[in-house]
Amino acid sequence: MKAAVIQMVSQDDVLANLQRAAALLEQAALGGARLAVLPENFAAMGRKDAAAIGRAEAMGDGPILPWLKRTARDLRLWIVAGTLPLPPVGQPEAKAHACSLLIDEHGEVVARYDKLHLFDVDVTDNRGRYRESDDYAHGAQVVVAQTPIGKLGLSVCYDLRFPELYTALRAAGAELITAPAAFTAVTGAAHWDVLVRARAIETQCYLLAAAQGGTHPGPRETHGHAAIVDPWGRIVAQQAHGEAVLLAERNTDEQASIRARMPVVLHRRFFSQDALRPAHTSE
Repeated sequence: MKAAVIQMVSQDDVLANLQRAAALLEQAALGGARLAVLPENFAAMGRKDAAAIGRAEAMGDGPILPWLKRTARDLRLWIVAGTLPLPPVGQPEAKAHACSLLIDEHGEVVARYDKLHLFDVDVTDNRGRYRESDDYAHGAQVVVAQTPIGKLGLSVCYDLRFPELYTALRAAGAELITAPAAFTAVTGAAHWDVLVRARAIETQCYLLAAAQGGTHPGPRETHGHAAIVDPWGRIVAQQAHGEAVLLAERNTDEQASIRARMPVVLHRRFFSQDALRPAHTSE
């Protein structure tokens, strides 16, 4: 029942990044993890050719997908592959999604989540402007999948700012939720800890928040602070910067007790966007 969250400082060399990720995943497996979560953009940071990378992977000509499947088989480990650019299935020429794949211990893709919320913002850092929608299309589906450690909901980075997604994941049965990320140093220092804890508290799920934590091409500085947060909002494990493998065991009895003692799902009054519309008032 043990999960691992991985922090990396990925660069723009895909093969070098995969080599580092392999070493960290091996460390996770040796530590007893059944499932490990890689960070957003684990295979490449600072690259300007996301479309070409995604097209090559979709057509079977890229290194990332074969590596993921082989590594999962070799380590007998379920892997959440942070994000990588992938176009829709069967449409290699279409615009890529920021895609988070769940790979089982046999090397099979058992779930795919395409990032719903894209980071189109202005930040007061040395880069200043981020426009993910220039390179990626929005996803459209909420994804929950069964794994050896429980029902796993998938999310990515900027999604953390949209609690309605996490409400939907809990409603779909999630017991753990992944949030691979590459938060900027500025936004991370302001909001990362409170967001990952809030999403864990409101869903009463384990939050598995893998992260990038260092300096990347671009130039870009990421916040790090990869974390595992329990359903009560306690940070079980965290790493500020640099590479790390964080391990924690899911306590199913405690999680069930938290949900029974505070049955927030039964108390919820808002179930749809319609419910959030203001009531009619007469003049």
